[in-house]
Amino acid sequence: MGDPAKKRKTYEKPKRLWDAKRISDEKALREEYGLKNARELWKAQTILRKLRREARRLLAKKGGDAEKRSTQLLKRVQGLFVSKPGVTIDDVLSLESRDILERRLQTVVIRKGFALTPSQARQFITHGHIGVNGKRVSAPSYAVKFVEEAGVDWYGSPIKIGQPEPAPKDAKAVEKDDEEDEEEDEAEEKEEAKVEAKLEVKTE
Repeated sequence: MGDPAKKRKTYEKPKRLWDAKRISDEKALREEYGLKNARELWKAQTILRKLRREARRLLAKKGGDAEKRSTQLLKRVQGLFVSKPGVTIDDVLSLESRDILERRLQTVVIRKGFALTPSQARQFITHGHIGVNGKRVSAPSYAVKFVEEAGVDWYGSPIKIGQPEPAPKDAKAVEKDDEEDEEEDEAEEKEEAKVEAKLEVKTE
């Protein structure tokens, strides 16, 4: 079972790390959605992979309590990734990485016009300027439910968004950021869990 105190990775690495087409496709998605590193994309792909895996298991009638599992799966997908009513297993299987990335708080902030670029949206979130239903959220990867989207707003005074982008960092600074990625990922995951717990209590 492993050590319960040891934090497990929340993503699965690609089986072929040096596949040129995959690297090119991933780079395009990272630039489009302002992802800090490949791990953020792999997390989204892992979520997608798990959803599809469970959908295929349900279609193949593998495992017990299929009705309960199906209800839980479809409820989660309809709450987070597919807004239309009457979601089916086929809808789950047709999901793509973009569907997962579109529900990131960082993306929602841009879609709502609070930021001009992904990097600006990320900066606003990590600096504590964005809230969800009145609760400050500092994790750009926080998955925004459809019922929460209307509650995404400035936390405190609104900020003017017409300001120029910060100057790019030098190679040494980028290398230092890479070394701190794992710690920041863990902090974001803790923040997401904390906010989700608070929001669930508030809506009950």
